[in-house]
Amino acid sequence: MKQVIRVDKLTKRFIVRSHFPGVLGALKGLFFSKRSEVAAIQEISFAVHAGERLAFIGPNGAGKSTTIKMLTGILHPSDGGIEVLGMTPWKNRMALGYRIGTVFGQRTQLWHHLPPSDTFSLLAKIYEIDEATYQKRLKELIEVFEIGPFFHKAVRQLSLGERMRCELVASLLHQPEILFLDEPTIGLDVNAKLKIRGLLKRLSEVYGTTLFLTSHDTADIEQVCDRAIVLDQGKIILDSSIKELKKATMKKKILSLTTDEEKLVMDLPGIHVLENRNYHFVCEVNLADISIDKVIQETLKRTSLKDVTIEDPSMEEIIRNLYTRENRHG
Repeated sequence: MKQVIRVDKLTKRFIVRSHFPGVLGALKGLFFSKRSEVAAIQEISFAVHAGERLAFIGPNGAGKSTTIKMLTGILHPSDGGIEVLGMTPWKNRMALGYRIGTVFGQRTQLWHHLPPSDTFSLLAKIYEIDEATYQKRLKELIEVFEIGPFFHKAVRQLSLGERMRCELVASLLHQPEILFLDEPTIGLDVNAKLKIRGLLKRLSEVYGTTLFLTSHDTADIEQVCDRAIVLDQGKIILDSSIKELKKATMKKKILSLTTDEEKLVMDLPGIHVLENRNYHFVCEVNLADISIDKVIQETLKRTSLKDVTIEDPSMEEIIRNLYTRENRHG
């Protein structure tokens, strides 16, 4: 399988200014400033193959967005090399733009006061898509992403979930080989998130589109991606399949149960009770010692269940644990 992204010892440094403290320091800063160099990315190397669904993850400030900006040609690296679809992004930015797509959860490419249909027509002209191809592709995307009911509705009147589906259509009109997604489900409700995740996975499986995804939502990573690169402080600390990542890091789950018993008596190895009152039982389950199914089975022997919620540890916690392990082994 061919490589569509190749990154070799990529480094990005920024010059930052330090401020002097106090009022006098502020005045001094008008004439003098201390400058220092900070490495946002430090000699990272990786490759992505066609059709892969890659999660590029890490805590805030790890360097995810900086890397995406270099991969799409917005930023120049300080050192190292990048090839995306055989091109150098910052040298061939216009040519590359015809072959990649981008979706940013906190930014929009849709015109706020116009319906999505108008934006799509404009993008077809920008990407020089002939009318027959555009109409065929648009019809297909409208059906896949189910945006027909609000195709002619002003963007400002759409829900966030509807808008994100239109954002995806806008980024896919020119049939990009790689789709870069930066927090595509941020702010969405549960149903909208499920919809977007399902559509992204289908997009990759049916059309072979390579997905390069950043997200703090572990469900995005688990349900969409098949590989993860974990970044922290500008360095890659893990590059593995999602299956291996979960096996290595997600050894605990938070289990919340709403029961018919006001207080539940549960003494099982591998669980740590966090809350047990008012018909609400919450525990941390160590999956190395006991399975979620076993805990639920034991609960059903004692009482009836009205609701069950299973939560993964936050991505920040996973990264923190990985980084601690890296420092310990380093």
